[in-house]
Formats: sequence, C-alpha cells, structure tokens
Amino acid sequence: MYAIVEINGQQFKAEAGKRLFVNHLPQAEEGQTVEFEKVLLVDNDGTVTIGAPTVEGAKVVCEVVKELVKGDKVLVFHKKRRKGYRKLNGYRHQYTQLEIKQVVA
Repeated sequence: MYAIVEINGQQFKAEAGKRLFVNHLPQAEEGQTVEFEKVLLVDNDGTVTIGAPTVEGAKVVCEVVKELVKGDKVLVFHKKRRKGYRKLNGYRHQYTQLEIKQVVA
C-alpha cells in the first residue's frame, strides 16, 4: 500500500517504513509524530483511489527522525567576461527527515 502525499507544496510517494527528506518543517521536533492529510492518491493492493483534489479520510502518519538535515552544498558562480566581475556564493538547503509509520486510507 502506498500513497501520494503533498508536503510543503511537493509531492512524495509514501510507503510504510520509508524515509523521506522534505523541505524543513520549522514546527517539527525529533521524535514527534506528524500527520499529513493532503493525500492525492492511494493504491491499496491494485485498487487505486484518486482524490478530487484529495482522498477523503486518508492520511499519512510520520515520525520526525531528524528535525534539521543540511543537503549538499550548491555553488553559484557569476562572471561577466572582460569586466573583472566574479562572485562565488554557496548555500546548503535545509531538510527534515521523516520516517513513515503508516498510511491510513
């Protein structure tokens, strides 16, 4: 059984026992249980239920494993040729690691 769930504006495939890295959830704390009710699709052993826009009564229950995980460093380099202009900037995106406990449909 799996579900397609929307978390912070992004869609993820949620299966029990799977771990997800989602955009940082500022209100989440380690060990806390979080529920997401924006379930767009549920597949229950071949029986597919598509929501319009969401599936009624369905939710995904997750546990916060780590509240703040930093992604890989992304370097942004700007240059204008023959002008002597060079600028290097970098950042690391922040994620929250979730473990899916169950999909309720």
